Amino acid sequence: MVATGSIQPRFISTFVGDCRFLPSVSRNSFNRFLKFSKGGGLIYMQFPRSFSGLTNSLFNRRNVDDTVGSKRKPLKRGTLSPPRPVPIHIQRPPYVKTKKFPGIVSKPEIHDEKGVEFMRASGLLAAQVLQYAGTFVKPGITTDEIDEAVHQMIIDNGAYPSPLGYGGFPKSVCTSVNECICHGIPDSRALEDGDIINIDVTVYLNGYHGDTSATFFVGEVDEDARNLVKVTKECLDKAIAVCAAGVEFNKIGQTIHDHADKHKYGVVQHFVGHGVGKLFHSDPVILHYRNNGRGRMVLNQTFTIEPMLTMGSIHPVVWSDNWTVVTEDGSLSAQFEHTILITNDGAEILTQC
Repeated sequence: MVATGSIQPRFISTFVGDCRFLPSVSRNSFNRFLKFSKGGGLIYMQFPRSFSGLTNSLFNRRNVDDTVGSKRKPLKRGTLSPPRPVPIHIQRPPYVKTKKFPGIVSKPEIHDEKGVEFMRASGLLAAQVLQYAGTFVKPGITTDEIDEAVHQMIIDNGAYPSPLGYGGFPKSVCTSVNECICHGIPDSRALEDGDIINIDVTVYLNGYHGDTSATFFVGEVDEDARNLVKVTKECLDKAIAVCAAGVEFNKIGQTIHDHADKHKYGVVQHFVGHGVGKLFHSDPVILHYRNNGRGRMVLNQTFTIEPMLTMGSIHPVVWSDNWTVVTEDGSLSAQFEHTILITNDGAEILTQC
C-alpha cells in the first residue's frame, strides 16, 4: 500500500511461477512528506499543492470526450458493502484498536535473523494472495468481490488484512481502476472489458507486514494501456536491480524516472514507497523520481518500491472519500510494488512466489 501524502486476464507481474496457496537509515523523516487531511485521507505532499473540494469538482466536470486519448467512461464510485469481520483470534496491528493513523516512525526497519524469516513469511503470503486475487479479474466482476476473496484468503491463513481499519480505510485491499493512481476502495462497480486494475495487497502475519501490488488486464486491453503496464513493471524491476547495501536511495528514483522518460510516461511524485516490517509505514521514504536524497541502504533493511506511471498528467485529484486518488486529466495510471530485503548479494524480493 502506497504511503500517501499506503487475478487473470494477462497476469502482468513476477508472480507467475509455481505458487502454492490456500484459496478461500534515511535522513528524511516521513513527517516532512506527509499531510493529514480531514476525514482520514493521508496525502503525500512533495510540493506546496493543496487539495480541496474544488478538485473533486474538476474531476466531476470531465466527460467521456475529456478523457485523455481514450473513449473510456470516467471512473465513478459504486456502493460500499460493510467492512468484513476478522476472527477474534487473529492478531491485529496496533492501529486497528485506535482507529487513528499510527504515528510515523523515522526509525528504519532493520531485522535480526528471526525478523527476516517473519518478513519472508508475510511477503510470501502477500504474493500468494495477490496471485489468487488476479484469478478473479475479468469483465463483470466487481471490485467488492475481489475484496471478499482477498479478505477470506488472508484470514484463512491466520493473517490480518493490513489496510482494513488503517486510518479508517473500510476494506481489506486497494483496487485502483484505470485513472485511479492508488487507494481505490472496492465497491459495487463491475470491471469492464478494456479496463486495467491495480490490486494492492498487504498482510499482517506474526506481527510483520508484507506489501505488494500489480496491475492486471481486464479482457481485451488496447496497445497503449498494455505498453504503460509493461513499462511500469520494467521500472520496478530496474529499480530493484540497483539496490544493495550502501547504495543511495536516490538511485531508485533516478532509475525509474530515466526509464519512464524513454517511453514518455509521467512519474507520480505525490506518493512514495516506504519502510515496512513491524510497522506498516516507516522510514525510509522511497521517492520514485529524480531527487537529491542522501540516505543509503542498510543490510537486513526492508522497504517497498512502488512506482506509479501515467499516460498524461502526474497531478492527483483526491475524491471526497479522502482515499481514492485519480489523475487530474483522467489519463491511465499503472503501478507495481514489491517489498524487498537488502542482503549481502543485493536485494531479495520478499513478495514473490
